[in-house]
Amino acid sequence: MQWVELIVFSLLFLLVTVLGFVASRWRAAASLDHLDEWGLGGRKFGSWITWFLIGGDLYTAYTFVAVPALLFGAGAMGFFALPYTIIAYPLVFLPVLRMWSVSRARGYVTPADFVRGRYGSSLLALLVAITGIVATMPYIALQLVGLEAVLRSMGFNGAGFLGHLPLLIAFVILALYTYQSGLRAPALIAFVKDILIYVVILVAVIYLPAKLGGWGSIFDAAGEKFAETPSPADGVLLGPTNQLQYATLAFGSALALFLYPHSVTGILASRGRDVLKRNMSALPAYSFLLGMLALLGFAAIAAGTTPIVNNATGRPDSNTIIPELFNTEFPSWFAGIAFAAIGIGALVPAAIMSIAAANLWTRNVYKEYVHRDATPAQEAKQAKLASLVVKFGAVAFIVFIDPQYAIDLQLIGGVIILQTLPAVAIALYTRWLHRWALVAGWVVGLGWGMILLYDIPNPASGRAHFGGSALALDKLNLFGWQPFAGSQVQIYVGFVALVANLLVAVVVTLVIRRTKVSNGVDATVDADYHVDEHDKELRAIGS
Repeated sequence: MQWVELIVFSLLFLLVTVLGFVASRWRAAASLDHLDEWGLGGRKFGSWITWFLIGGDLYTAYTFVAVPALLFGAGAMGFFALPYTIIAYPLVFLPVLRMWSVSRARGYVTPADFVRGRYGSSLLALLVAITGIVATMPYIALQLVGLEAVLRSMGFNGAGFLGHLPLLIAFVILALYTYQSGLRAPALIAFVKDILIYVVILVAVIYLPAKLGGWGSIFDAAGEKFAETPSPADGVLLGPTNQLQYATLAFGSALALFLYPHSVTGILASRGRDVLKRNMSALPAYSFLLGMLALLGFAAIAAGTTPIVNNATGRPDSNTIIPELFNTEFPSWFAGIAFAAIGIGALVPAAIMSIAAANLWTRNVYKEYVHRDATPAQEAKQAKLASLVVKFGAVAFIVFIDPQYAIDLQLIGGVIILQTLPAVAIALYTRWLHRWALVAGWVVGLGWGMILLYDIPNPASGRAHFGGSALALDKLNLFGWQPFAGSQVQIYVGFVALVANLLVAVVVTLVIRRTKVSNGVDATVDADYHVDEHDKELRAIGS
């Protein structure tokens, strides 16, 4: 047991726990019994709060653990996270403004609310809601993977239930203050999380190169390691087979980033369009942080860091690479701060994700199909209970299923959430795509994506199915026709599935428009997509 690290970690964890409970009184309305208040923080977060909230939401513990671990294991491929976070913000700059405006004007809490109003289709809204919940669940579970990696490095590496007990305690505390404070809790804690992360990474990228002989020596060590492996897919440079995968994975991930329900929740919680404009301009600062963080994977190679063997599975846990790097190369007190940064970095996005999933369940399943006359207070109560179920469902996922499978499921999550792009993002600009064509495109895109993912093996883990998201073009089969037979060039499955989704939606739209089938009633008007916080006759928050 690493006692110094554990004490520092526990003190900082206690600090954020107190902040989590205090947050219920922070800028609070008379009552939190409304989704506008509990689930969106009163829709009044300013520039600084929104910056920390969205940053804490998107740059998760899994990011800080898995991106450098991927560079440690696969080399340059792990850098896909850098261009995707760079191009994401220009891509979404205008769409998020329209999403905020129409949601503020109409009182929408979730992206599925918007789809329901835009197309007058409860079915399409239900599909978007279920897709969001399913794609979010493994994302929450992955926060636990990062937190468990830290706990394992501090000495909690037991097998069975006792090995997961510290994780369970942490999430019980998280569940309690999220239940009480709603979105205000992770918004307040995000300040502490981001400050810790910035301090830890800036110190690491200055101290480690000085200790290990400079970045030149670090890259040389990484090159020597990858030269000794038989796989052509790893190395400090991309190979001929994975360059297309790198590009499509980066582009697909950028498109998916703000389709996730927790991303939309962070957007809708902001005060106005100017706040979002400033944030979309400033958030790339996190990409700079991510780039520095990724390089720690190569630093771990130069330092000779080895992962801890997970006593529950008997296999090395690659997610412990960065915690172990801090454990071996830094003083114990600083390693404790780094562990707290990663651990708190798990709690913030996990809280936001569970709130986002709970909002989807409450607004687009419970209220639509179970209790149509639910009052705002009943909606808030249902969302609070649903957030508990989501959190402990994620804990059960980690306890009973191999965490490595959860990591693979995150790749699946990106493929899943991308299939909502036509119904959510494109619909912000046009209703030309027919609602039934959107349903058809969703079915084809999601179905084909799952089939392609099922057929991808992972030789390293011995898994025959769902072994990753990189598909060899040779495996593309269209009713027996293989357009790229023999090609070992890889591509991101999510990109392929999205193209299929869009093609089907366009073709079916052209067919249906000839039959004069109704495209539903649009509850929104053009002016809704341009409202701002100071507009007259704007719908009151909580109404």
